[in-house]
Amino acid sequence: MPGNNYNANSPVPSSRIDRLLRQRLRKNNKASNSNDANGNGNVNGNEGLDHEQRLREGDDFVEQYLEGASAARDRWEKPDSGLFTQRLLVVANRLPVSAVRRGEESWSLEVSGGGLVSALLGVKEVEAKWIGWAGVNVPDEPGQRALTKALAEKRCIPVFLDEEIVHQYYNGYCNNILWPLFHYLGLPQEDRLATTRSFQSQFAAYKKANQMFADVVNEHYEEGDVVWCHDYHLMFLPKCLKDHNKNMKVGWFLHTPFPSSEIHRTLPSRSELLRAVLAADLVGFHTYDYARHFVSACTRILGLEGTPEGVEDQGRLTRVAAFPIGIDSDRFIHALEAPQVQEHIRELKERFSGRKVMLGVDRLDMIKGIPQKILAFEKFLEENQYWHDKVVLLQIAVPTRTDVPEYQKLTSQVHEIVGRINGRFGTLTTVPIHHLDRSLDFQALCALYAVTDIALVTSLRDGMNLVSYEFVACQDEKRGVLILSEFAGAAQSLGAGAILVNPWNITEVAASIGQALNMSAEEREKRHLHNFSHVTTHTAQEWAETFVSELNDTVLEAQQRIRQVPPLLPGFNATLTEPVDSPDRRGGDQIREMDLKLHPDLKEPLTRLCSDPKTTVVVLSGSDRGVLDENFGDYDMWLAAENGMFLRSTRGDWMTTMPEHSNMEWVDSVKHVFEYFTERTPRSHFELRETSLVWNYKYSDVEFGRLQARDMLQHLWTGPISNASVDVVQGSRSVEVRAVGVTKGVTIVRILGEIVHSKSISAPIDYVLCVGHSLGKDEDIYTFFEPELPSDNIGIARPKISDATKSCGDRKSGRSGSKSSQKQIQRNTENKRNNNSSSTSNGINSSGSSNSNSVGNGGRRSSQSPDKITWNVLDLKGDNYFSCAVGRKRTNARYMLDTSDDVVSFLRDLARAS
Repeated sequence: MPGNNYNANSPVPSSRIDRLLRQRLRKNNKASNSNDANGNGNVNGNEGLDHEQRLREGDDFVEQYLEGASAARDRWEKPDSGLFTQRLLVVANRLPVSAVRRGEESWSLEVSGGGLVSALLGVKEVEAKWIGWAGVNVPDEPGQRALTKALAEKRCIPVFLDEEIVHQYYNGYCNNILWPLFHYLGLPQEDRLATTRSFQSQFAAYKKANQMFADVVNEHYEEGDVVWCHDYHLMFLPKCLKDHNKNMKVGWFLHTPFPSSEIHRTLPSRSELLRAVLAADLVGFHTYDYARHFVSACTRILGLEGTPEGVEDQGRLTRVAAFPIGIDSDRFIHALEAPQVQEHIRELKERFSGRKVMLGVDRLDMIKGIPQKILAFEKFLEENQYWHDKVVLLQIAVPTRTDVPEYQKLTSQVHEIVGRINGRFGTLTTVPIHHLDRSLDFQALCALYAVTDIALVTSLRDGMNLVSYEFVACQDEKRGVLILSEFAGAAQSLGAGAILVNPWNITEVAASIGQALNMSAEEREKRHLHNFSHVTTHTAQEWAETFVSELNDTVLEAQQRIRQVPPLLPGFNATLTEPVDSPDRRGGDQIREMDLKLHPDLKEPLTRLCSDPKTTVVVLSGSDRGVLDENFGDYDMWLAAENGMFLRSTRGDWMTTMPEHSNMEWVDSVKHVFEYFTERTPRSHFELRETSLVWNYKYSDVEFGRLQARDMLQHLWTGPISNASVDVVQGSRSVEVRAVGVTKGVTIVRILGEIVHSKSISAPIDYVLCVGHSLGKDEDIYTFFEPELPSDNIGIARPKISDATKSCGDRKSGRSGSKSSQKQIQRNTENKRNNNSSSTSNGINSSGSSNSNSVGNGGRRSSQSPDKITWNVLDLKGDNYFSCAVGRKRTNARYMLDTSDDVVSFLRDLARAS
């Protein structure tokens, strides 16, 4: 496979875990060998460099890498003369380059070497190219050509967005809708009507911008490339890319929190965004909590199946996993040895001599909890007079979005609190809080980290917060204490060594400050070593390498699964589109969906197919007789109700295919259990059929429904059915109890026998089409017609048709013409209208569950009795059998269709062709 980490001759790893373990062993061996070679344990081999040179090289790394020569198509050369084996297209909203226009065709570029940049460029054996917006509006073509050429030297590819798109997409939908929602601030409350009016235009701009990113990716994509999409700005991008090329390797990573499903479901376009992200092969988050929230949203809002691996939709699995990001710890550790940083450290120590230093480094943002931090410090000072002149809080608040009124208000609020506390506890020579509304350069920041005794991170919500990592990396000498908000993603990784706090609890944070100031040196040592070990091993480069490696593995595993997915039904050319933001599982029109009605577009095709004398149409359904009579009574076809337990031609009466002495005494006790759980599970319902009972929780809360279903099964097995001859069939949202051995594959034997006898068919049937959406237990109907059963197929032995028709012929008394039977049908019809289970219904209907068997034959009628008929009636050739599953990719059927609407389209085409 071009561009893959595995060459054609190397075996595919037996499992992902095996590969990761081998990778870990190789790293450990490499580290130990390097230690032996260097003698002093410096695995970087930089002991010959002076500190100043080492620091300068760290700062210039990104610049040098981005300015590397362009790679050739087949052999991509790295800056260190190694070879790349794969290209990585990193797609983010902003390029890691700031562009300033100097003339009509002249640009000045400055590389911004952030942690994400160095992480992605440090991935081994991968050539990274960056695709994104340059942050400037370039309306003219000469300017665009010049900027594209200049950025190409930095391995960057620009996406040109005009001012209106930026305003609606970036400032509007991304920053005003998604960002607050993902940080639990909710949708905008002020001027709600204006927000509602502008929402659709902002969302349209969001989708348009994502498509513009996709167009640039598609233009530069080469087979085998890995495309890694980043953050909430590009949630629609995976879908855009997969729509263009379904074989593209696409990963998506979110750098913010993902909120609980209850928060996400308030978003008007919640379903569209979730489905767009699910188009990716691998979806990554910083923590398990965020991943769990995403899977829960897909389960509760879209009604999809959540698994330990991710989210499954009609057999396609999108892997969802946690990948905690790190920092380039070596860069910080080496920086502390540089003369300039050492000079800064000496100045700071002298400036704050005799006082403990507390440090906060944050963007001036609502989610960073700066007011809560300062108020907690005030409370600590109120309760601890001893520390008034012995502790100082240095708060670095980097301004952001200074043109937004909410941020201006926050700035004023922070300044007011700081002034009040300094006026209350300060003196002529000292103040307890030093507040800076600006950023610091890298060297000054490292020095500040190094002299800090306590780092205070009080984020109200934070995707990760790498300030805590940077502080730990610079503390190998000081052994300072980290006070960390439990709402920061870093709490999942550094929680063992940090003091975790709820930033909303001012009293708790104040107490934690006291605990940290009075902590023993021994405890500080233990806490620091624990966190230092994590920070230095779980680096940004390790994070990026792991994600890319996991994405490659995920695609390989998906290809193995795809080989087992049947192709689309031949001759079906309809466009298969994703559903729009239609009512979801939770808000679906339950009453309308429960009232099963034949799709109106099927009436003409069915009439035409049924009127063909050489075609026999059979509807084999889990629904009861009343539903089939109501929907199909006007057509010339065969109806098989309750999974084939009742059968009739629409020109005749119902007959039963049940054994004469079937024991149905279990029905009443099972009914009581179903009633009990229906009462206790909102929006669930059950159907009482003549030969089975079905409890359905499709419209209930999915997690509560599963718990109730599990509890129900325990009740059933320990009580009503413990000694009964029944089968319990679990659907995705249902539990069915039916007589033992009743499956569509078993009953089709009896049905076919009766049809062959009734129509006196003797010549071989030359064509069979079997289309259905069946439970797994009923999929034996697909293998029943197979001319040659595969040796590894798991199924039931096919009994002779002669056996089936004989038993069927002996039960003529089973025809339901009595008044009591008619009353029963009437009752069932009424029950069906009130309590329908579409998950087990296989009749063609408007809700999408369908199972239609079309048996065509060109034979002649015969006067043979049923018991003389043998297997030559089903002398099918392989090319003339078409089994098709609807909406199931894990199936015994040969082919598949995605939805019931596709079945309607196919049958229309089939009717026209006939």
